[in-house]
Parts: sequence; structure tokens; C-alpha cells
Amino acid sequence: MNHSHGSQTGGVAAPSAPAEVKPQRLLATLGLAGALAGVLLVIAYGVTLPTIEANRQRELEAAINVVLKGPERYEALYVVNGALTAKAPDGVDPRKLERVYLGYGAGGRRIGFALVAAEPGFQDTVKLIFGYDPGTKQLIGMTVLESKETPGLGDKIEKDAAFVGQFREARAPLVAVKKGKRSKPGDVETITGATISSKTVIRIINNALERLGPLVDAYPQEGKG
Repeated sequence: MNHSHGSQTGGVAAPSAPAEVKPQRLLATLGLAGALAGVLLVIAYGVTLPTIEANRQRELEAAINVVLKGPERYEALYVVNGALTAKAPDGVDPRKLERVYLGYGAGGRRIGFALVAAEPGFQDTVKLIFGYDPGTKQLIGMTVLESKETPGLGDKIEKDAAFVGQFREARAPLVAVKKGKRSKPGDVETITGATISSKTVIRIINNALERLGPLVDAYPQEGKG
């Protein structure tokens, strides 16, 4: 039996050792794969960028219509050297300039300005747009453009119709108050469970008006309708 057992095991070849991969070859392979992935990402980004930008433009146009209550038309104004101008300076890419949108109603009557602003929120940056009438110092409307606030809580700043509705005809500067304590034209009730996100929206609007309000007030009325 010992002889038989020995004959069975003796015929099995020992496994060969795996071929050794040189570090230089491994690094070269990883580097090539990384470079290829990078090229593919650049190509994909270049192909999809026009679509992404077109979608963002459509979303912006829809938001302007909301916060200015359906203007007949609007024009983009550029923030240049502490003033608003209808034309970007020569040699400057207009896409890189901050913009404010001036809306017009029937007969070329000014409706108000739509201002885009963003600041850090509870989770990430909150970007919004709001309409503002410098003549009455009142907001016309507000809508959130981008937000990653907590689903079910912080995201109510864009989904809670009661909260969003408070910004229509609210008088600046805005003041955050608890639910049921709204008594003045500038009071905005915060959302229970999302106080930080609510206050972020109010802060963004107040800071934007503090910075851009004087520019809006100074923009000439003559010949702009």
C-alpha cells in the first residue's frame, strides 16, 4: 500500500512559481491605463459639454421666467468694474463675467432684475436665483438652481411651496423667524428641521442685495426699454 501511495503522489508535477513582474513594467502598464482613461474622460467631456451647457441654459431661462413672473423678454447685463453694462468689454469672454438679468413687460416696462448668487449651505453650496424690484425693494420670486441639502429636510428649500412662496413680495432685507412668527414684510419663516438651510437662502439673498443692490439701483433707466 505504501508503494502504491508513493506511485500516485510521485507522478504529480509540482506547481511552477508565477512569473515575476518587474516593478517598472507594472508602473508602465498602470501609467498607460491611467493616461488612456484620462483621454477618454476628456473626449467624453468634450462631447457632452455642449449638451450640458444647453440644458443649464434652458434651466436658467425657465428660472428667470419664474422669478420675474413671465417677462415678455429679458436682457443679460454684465458686472464690470462695479457697474452693470449691457455689453461685455472687448476681448473678455462674456461667459466668465457675472451676470444680472433685466426683465421687461408690456410696452418695454421694467419688471425687475433677476440675480444669481451662491454660498455654502449645510451640506454643500446652494445656488439660487431671485427676482428683485429696486423701486419697491421687494422680491418678486425665488427658486433654487443647485442644492445638495439633506433629502427630506434641507431640500425643502426648493420643494416646500409654502417656504418658497414667502419670497414673493417680501421686502428686503430679509429676517429669519420661527414658524408662526411672521409679522413684517421682510420676515421669512424657517423650515422646521432645516433651519440652517432656510437661513442659508435668506443670507444668500441679503448678501447678494448688499453687493449688487447699489449696481441695480444705479443702472440707467433711459433708453433701456
